[in-house]
Amino acid sequence: MAFLKTILIILLVYYLLKFLVKLFAPKILSYAAKKTESHFKQAFDNQRASDEENIGDVIINKKTSKKKNDSEKVGEYIDFEELD
Repeated sequence: MAFLKTILIILLVYYLLKFLVKLFAPKILSYAAKKTESHFKQAFDNQRASDEENIGDVIINKKTSKKKNDSEKVGEYIDFEELD
């Protein structure tokens, strides 16, 4: 009888959790979506404000190229000759 009672309690807890998840999942997901939306909106506004401050400024980014050393070369060149 104790085994049957344990199985019944497990099933009851399972269906109760399943019901609660169906009840609260949409609210939790909408809250998370609103928080994410506000985070992205704030980041976009910050980027836009910093771009507006720099209107008319000329920025030159120079990329420095470093020469490859012999140790950075990959493989070697092999000259093949055609045999008759």
